[in-house]
Amino acid sequence: MEIIKSIDFLEGLDYKHISFDLWLTLIKSNPNYKSKRNQLFKEFFEIGYDIDIVSQKVRYYDVVCNSINEKTGKNINTDEIYLLILSSLGYDVNKLNKKMLDEFYKETEKIFFENEPVLINSNTHQILNDLRNEGITMNVLSNTGFIKGSTLRFFLDKNNLGNFFDFQIYSDECNYSKPNVEIFKLVHDRITIKNRSPKSQVLHVGDNLIADCDGAKAFGFSSFHFKN
Repeated sequence: MEIIKSIDFLEGLDYKHISFDLWLTLIKSNPNYKSKRNQLFKEFFEIGYDIDIVSQKVRYYDVVCNSINEKTGKNINTDEIYLLILSSLGYDVNKLNKKMLDEFYKETEKIFFENEPVLINSNTHQILNDLRNEGITMNVLSNTGFIKGSTLRFFLDKNNLGNFFDFQIYSDECNYSKPNVEIFKLVHDRITIKNRSPKSQVLHVGDNLIADCDGAKAFGFSSFHFKN
């Protein structure tokens, strides 16, 4: 099922607020981004291994750190992930400093915006506009990894999507990751400031059964499993 093609599925349901996951729910990665980012990683840190080995390491720690975040409910930040990868490749991380890591991230950010994510549904703007016109408030709730929340905020604004959301919450900014009920509590706290909607009137939409569906249900929200 494509993501909420229309608002028809909401008829008869008393939802006042919808919380959206971001990756693989609203957007998906541009396939060119990861390969170019990995090549930059190899060149920036002057890694002697073949690019295929570097890419395998990046993918491995992407999956592992995401799994750890889901299990602990905390957040391993972007710099920490890159440090783990560098260490696994035999790089002496003691010669690194925060300035170098920040410079590297700025370079990855350039690649990100040169190879932007694409919308899962080409009608996303119309869908969100329809929901807004129905009086439904919305937010983004996303776990992060290699791409920080600040970058994703800018991306959504740049593509005229940010204005549809009353607020956005990212795991690297609050140090909680889905399915931790604490991050869903942050969502509800923000909703309460806006319109005082009870949990029963909040729907969380996401592609991950554990992080999105189980997390939302554990807190008391309804959930919609989006299968891309």
